[in-house]
Amino acid sequence: MSDMQLLNGIYDAALLLYALSLLFVFSDCLYRNPSGKRLGTGLLVVVGLLQAAGLGIRFSQEKGLPIFTPYDFLFWFAFSIVLTSLAVAFTRGGEFTILLLSMAGFSVFLLNRVWLTAGGHTLETWSAVYGWLTMHVILANLSFAALTLGTVFAILYLFLHTRLKSKQWSDRIRRLPNLETTDKYSYTAILVGTPLLAISLVVASLSIVSEGRTLLLKDLKVLTTLIGLGIYIFYIIFKKSGRRSGVSMARWAILGYAFTILNFLLNSLSGFHGWSGE
Repeated sequence: MSDMQLLNGIYDAALLLYALSLLFVFSDCLYRNPSGKRLGTGLLVVVGLLQAAGLGIRFSQEKGLPIFTPYDFLFWFAFSIVLTSLAVAFTRGGEFTILLLSMAGFSVFLLNRVWLTAGGHTLETWSAVYGWLTMHVILANLSFAALTLGTVFAILYLFLHTRLKSKQWSDRIRRLPNLETTDKYSYTAILVGTPLLAISLVVASLSIVSEGRTLLLKDLKVLTTLIGLGIYIFYIIFKKSGRRSGVSMARWAILGYAFTILNFLLNSLSGFHGWSGE
């Protein structure tokens, strides 16, 4: 069996177990099922181990850190979401947070499996600045994971606010963190993710300058990424000012994340992020 066949087998097994974990977590959210929660968390641990094994295979194939393809970027992101979900699993009242995180992580994992391949679209012509690119990609991935967590809490805030406003009480609502807590967690996650995104952009700029490709600073991707960063910077400014309601700030956080996803999809139109080495 080749390394690629083994990798695909591990990938498929992890996807299946991820789906089962998601079902058990969902059942716990609906019916307060402690055994389902334990099973879901246990399966999530196995998924994380399988993903780590897959990353090990990719490391062997690339003879270095596997991060220079969209396939690997999304693989690392899905792995980061699994680790984040496991960390949240040890906190009280985190069932719905884990559910939303798992939905996001599973969707990316599945999309990566059916959409991309491990061998395509490398950034081979950037070898002179692989150090800068490595740091840029790692920081961007960590930023994306933190912003995802912040968006999950923003969604929970809006959901809880709507239920409380309409006085729709239920056992599920009581299991959610209160509005103050979800707002605080959302802000904290975005406060972590935004500087990481900013630093990743600085590092990317240094890699462009080091390679002598300063014309890429005018690339559409650079402009849209700066706009996305600007959205989050304004979010932090508005939050610190205290002049906007929690609902308004939650919507702003979701808007910023939606733009971040759109920005990632623009990679194919970018000279710097075309993933083709051209």
